[in-house]
Amino acid sequence: MSSGSAPGAVLVVDDDRINRLLLTRSLEADGHEVATAENGRVALELLEGNLPDVILLDILMPELDGFAVLDQVKGDPRLRDIPVIMISALDELDSVVRCIEAGAEDYLPKPFNPTLLRARINAGLMKRRLGQVERERVRDVFARFLPETVVDEVMRDTNGEPRLGGVRLVGTVLFSDLRGFTTFAEKTPPDVVVDVLNHYFSEMSDAILDNGGTLLGFLGDGILAVFGAPIASDDHADRALTTARQMLYERLPRFNAWARSELGDDADFRMGIGVCSGPFMSGNVGSARRLEYTAIGDPVNTAARLQDLTKELGCPVLVSDSTRELLQGGESGLEFVEDHDVRGKKERVMLWTLGLTTR
Repeated sequence: MSSGSAPGAVLVVDDDRINRLLLTRSLEADGHEVATAENGRVALELLEGNLPDVILLDILMPELDGFAVLDQVKGDPRLRDIPVIMISALDELDSVVRCIEAGAEDYLPKPFNPTLLRARINAGLMKRRLGQVERERVRDVFARFLPETVVDEVMRDTNGEPRLGGVRLVGTVLFSDLRGFTTFAEKTPPDVVVDVLNHYFSEMSDAILDNGGTLLGFLGDGILAVFGAPIASDDHADRALTTARQMLYERLPRFNAWARSELGDDADFRMGIGVCSGPFMSGNVGSARRLEYTAIGDPVNTAARLQDLTKELGCPVLVSDSTRELLQGGESGLEFVEDHDVRGKKERVMLWTLGLTTR
């Protein structure tokens, strides 16, 4: 191809057999893979299978005209980002304008000019590929915070835009804090501090994501995660408790073993974890220049305060009674601690911790 563009897949939709033949020969000569449809109904049937990179669409056709096809393409989240180039005669410019207003990318006048055809197709391919790159970029970003299965669900049928609008749901919040890190950071070179913190975050993030949680963020040396959002699940409390157990009894010992091998035998960190369930709001918050997915509500505040209470009560994990009540696997070895006043709560909260037998 003279333009140097990589070839793509093009669907030609035209009821005129000669037009289809001319377009096919010209496109194939440029290296494109071409499929053809003699009317709109056939075109939509073809679009149920492999998707083209660009659609060349005639306006006037029997059975289903170009207007109807364009309307269905742009109304289908699976198809709407495919560039559509209208095929028109000179006396159909008003119809072309109508199509462009409805979402068509451009138009190709009859009779076909090979140079213009190449330019229109290449522009459509460029837009298609840029859109695919952007979707992959967005997916990669969300994959850092969400389990792969949740990323697929969030990105499905959204034309590449993450489906994370504000919703109210019931889920479980986990808030963890690394103990002893502030003192360590004050006497340690910055590059070592960052390396240690990143190693810790990698261990704990894997525990969250592997159990279906959503990583909302790192707060200093703390971690905030939710289970049951943005995709609702019935076993969010069980998942959060399993994560807390793995973080404390599997991930933390492994992290400490690594830290001692790198920093000496004095490296020994502890954790505090608060877990609380209940209704909260989840969605995107921020400004026009920066958005973050977060959760807002009483369970978030309570989980953070339970994490603080672990220092006072001497339990590395504190679980609210609201979480215990939602466990599908029973109490999972939880042991009752006490009823305690929690800041922001009018009534005392029944607190539980992981029993020795569950470690």
